[in-house]
Amino acid sequence: MAKIETLTEMLKPAAEALGYEFLGIEYIGQGIHSVLRVYIDHEDGITVDDCTKVSHQASGILEVEDPITSQYTLEVSSPGMDRPLFTLPHFEKVVGELINIRCHVGVNGRRKFKGKLETIEKETLIITVDNQTYDVDFNDIDKANLVAVFD
Repeated sequence: MAKIETLTEMLKPAAEALGYEFLGIEYIGQGIHSVLRVYIDHEDGITVDDCTKVSHQASGILEVEDPITSQYTLEVSSPGMDRPLFTLPHFEKVVGELINIRCHVGVNGRRKFKGKLETIEKETLIITVDNQTYDVDFNDIDKANLVAVFD
């Protein structure tokens, strides 16, 4: 988590200075196949040119600061239809929607949830999965995203 926080502190101001909403970062460490993925958004949507601008800026910062000592690939992406959820405000925007959550701590014997986000009470997400309600502490979440629903 410390690496993600450090990378966020470095890259968030750069993305925001270019006029984008910085959503968050995923770092997948897999040796020479490691990936640093930066998610950005904008009220007008995100184009390839937008990703290129942020990628160029982020690359410069990462070269100077060198926070990742191993080889990795930098990707800058829009959130897409299965929007990743990084912060409590992200979750608050999707109350009532179908989401996926993966926790690093088990809740009632399970670590993965796919269900409707009913509400949020302080830092606890209330999610219904197969007619059963679970209380998931925000701090126990490893990864979460909105589930794209097609009618």
